[in-house]
Amino acid sequence: MQITFIQIIVWLIVGALAGTLVGTVVKRSREGFGRWTNLGVGLIGAAIGGFFFNLFGIDLGLGELAISFQDLVSAFVGSLIFLAAVLVVKRQMEKKKGGDGSTVS
Repeated sequence: MQITFIQIIVWLIVGALAGTLVGTVVKRSREGFGRWTNLGVGLIGAAIGGFFFNLFGIDLGLGELAISFQDLVSAFVGSLIFLAAVLVVKRQMEKKKGGDGSTVS
């Protein structure tokens, strides 16, 4: 499969939309995590969401557009999964440090 310039543009748009939505929901602020972090979270989320939607055969039947609503929904779900994983890893790292930021010997 050869990736086209148009596909990259579509991925950036979907990632930006999904990341902004997730950032707004999670942070409860209009800015979310910030422009570039929102984009990064959205792109990673799009990959994760697309993988899971394909793996489980989820088809929302929302129709095809240049950017389908299903792409946006799967990117949003994937972004939430990604942020949950980051939160779990962050909490595990804090436990290993002792919880108060000091290292345990």
